[in-house]
Amino acid sequence: MLQTSDLTKTFTNGTTLHFPDWTVTAGEQWLLLGESGSGKTTLLHMLGGLLKPSEGKVMVNATNVYALPARALDRFRGQHIGIVFQQPHLIRSMTVEENLLLAQSFAGIGKDIFRIREVLNALEMDHKRHAYPQELSQGQAQRVGIARALVNRPALLLADEPTSSLDNRNADAVIRLLSDLATSERSTLIVCTHDDRVKESFFKDFMFELRHEHISNQLEKS
Repeated sequence: MLQTSDLTKTFTNGTTLHFPDWTVTAGEQWLLLGESGSGKTTLLHMLGGLLKPSEGKVMVNATNVYALPARALDRFRGQHIGIVFQQPHLIRSMTVEENLLLAQSFAGIGKDIFRIREVLNALEMDHKRHAYPQELSQGQAQRVGIARALVNRPALLLADEPTSSLDNRNADAVIRLLSDLATSERSTLIVCTHDDRVKESFFKDFMFELRHEHISNQLEKS
């Protein structure tokens, strides 16, 4: 379902991140671990089609993601990959429902209000579908971010530090929702985190850890 090979990302300051090859089977739920600066978010963004690697391949559902032209990549990401960010980044001038309609539009999927209400109901947020982001609590906004990631039934669901800004109660609720909804939607789930609360809750069988030996600095070597 997901496979990476020879992934490397070099930044303008000369730092290079080398990522181990990784294979994930459809429906699995993984925890992506690593200390600060080890490249967790960089890797997650490359898996999600948001950041092109300097070298190597990312295969999602047998598609070489970065071999696609830019417009086709945007469409593929919208249809097959859902991303939950640390902050939900909702458009403040749009209601919850309008934010989800926009996600459908970007993916080239027709307007499907039934699907939007289905996802919001699963997250106990349907009563807020006409609310604006500034009218939501932090936990509610994160649930809308999850709804947006799920609305197009992605094969791959990625979550980047989804609990870091939440209190214990909301953090536990969000991680359980991610796991339960990924299972019900038959999505593969990868959660990137350094939050010990997440490690203690789930993902005891599948962990992928990045270490600092995967980082080199070309400026120091030259």
